[in-house]
Amino acid sequence: MDIDQARTFLEIVRCGSLVAAAERLFVSQTAISARVQRLEQQLGCQLFIRSRNGATLTSDGEAFIIYANQMVQTWEAARRDLPLPQGCQQVLHVGGEVSLANPMMLAWVSALHRELPSHAIRSEVSDGESLLRKVEMGLLDAALVYQPTYGPGLQVEQLMEEKLIRVRRVGQPEPYIYIDWGEAFRRQHDAALPDCARPALSFNLGPLALQFILEQGGSGYFRTRVVQAYLEKGVVERVPQAPEFTYPTFLVYARKRDSEALQQAFNVLRRLVATGDSDWSQRWDPII
Repeated sequence: MDIDQARTFLEIVRCGSLVAAAERLFVSQTAISARVQRLEQQLGCQLFIRSRNGATLTSDGEAFIIYANQMVQTWEAARRDLPLPQGCQQVLHVGGEVSLANPMMLAWVSALHRELPSHAIRSEVSDGESLLRKVEMGLLDAALVYQPTYGPGLQVEQLMEEKLIRVRRVGQPEPYIYIDWGEAFRRQHDAALPDCARPALSFNLGPLALQFILEQGGSGYFRTRVVQAYLEKGVVERVPQAPEFTYPTFLVYARKRDSEALQQAFNVLRRLVATGDSDWSQRWDPII
């Protein structure tokens, strides 16, 4: 099977018909039909039910989507990484959730660049679910996430544990802002604070919510490291008698991809976490 067949399959899924897929891929409908036919012959099953209204996936077709995506993404990753940059022996692929991009991911990648000069570094920032899926697929060597996946081939290590604490802008305590820290936080939050379960304003990204509160006022839950500098400067203050929630950060990697270079990279990361001297304020233009 070639990559064009997988790409064609996915384009038909997106477009809903062979005709539309042919237009998007700038090939004839005959070529599209031939690719689908060859693919179905190689897999030994029917992927689409064709009709005048388009192409509908069969059960086998639905199941094949994940494999087609994996093949295309793996091929694209190989095209990006090869040939290796001159003087590099290996490529390390690391990822982290958006809220960990600055400073943890930034500090980690900077340290790897200094301490492992013979290795190329590919870094990615995304949501936790996407990162974990890429670790499982082998597209990432390791990822920093808040809610890990536990599987037989995955190694999960807790790097640090923080608290989510409620803070408010000094002199401007309203409105209450809900920040989506994941399903586990949602359940605990709603049980402890039923009056705040349906606020008028919410964000799914902590740094954005913090920026809003710093500029417009309000209160919300944030990681202690992120708001510590603002607490010390009196920009925000803790809300008295507000419940606290734990919020750990995990390192996840596939055991089969373990290597000496990867363990070196992990040791660099552990050292950075242990020193804890990074600026976690998550502002590129801090007001303090």
